[in-house]
Amino acid sequence: MNTKQKINTACLVELALLIAIILILAFTPVGYIRTLGLEITLIVVPVAVGAVTLGSAAGAVLGGIFGVTSFIQCFGMSYFGSVLLSINPVFTFLVCVPTRILMGWLTGFLYQVFLKCGPLKKRALTLANLCCPLLNTLFFMGTLTLFFYQSEYIQGIAAGLGASNPLVFILLFVGVNGLVEAAVCFVAGSAVSQALKKVVKR
Repeated sequence: MNTKQKINTACLVELALLIAIILILAFTPVGYIRTLGLEITLIVVPVAVGAVTLGSAAGAVLGGIFGVTSFIQCFGMSYFGSVLLSINPVFTFLVCVPTRILMGWLTGFLYQVFLKCGPLKKRALTLANLCCPLLNTLFFMGTLTLFFYQSEYIQGIAAGLGASNPLVFILLFVGVNGLVEAAVCFVAGSAVSQALKKVVKR
């Protein structure tokens, strides 16, 4: 087996491992921290790691798997998701799946951009791991607001939060959740990504 074949095999093994981690996180209590609002998800970590170490295509695949598991959660595993599904299944799918595919792909793409930008090159890995959860929150909340803001359910939540418009609703609803996701992915994702890159170099 030549060097190129070894690298390809190693990449496939890493991708398969990250997919397994996503599935474990998605269907066990480990992957979601339930709160009164959104669930804080730790699944962005393996997506970010894959996007940084394996590239945009892998990031899109991992993001897609994350999205599909998130959509499956709407079938009785997540109260919030179940309500959205009952309102409009198609919109719920769009909120869950394409947003995560784009998030994974963009994380890998931004990592390559940061590498080519002199001042940011040394921080490329950590910046990409920070961008991943931020993109996840941005795309999820953006499509949620676009498709469901006028629904009675979301209007009830907005009224309870005292949100006077969609932007205020997003800021109040995400709140600590987005910050926790960003912090976890920034720390854990950066550490794992750095370690895997050293292994690949060897």
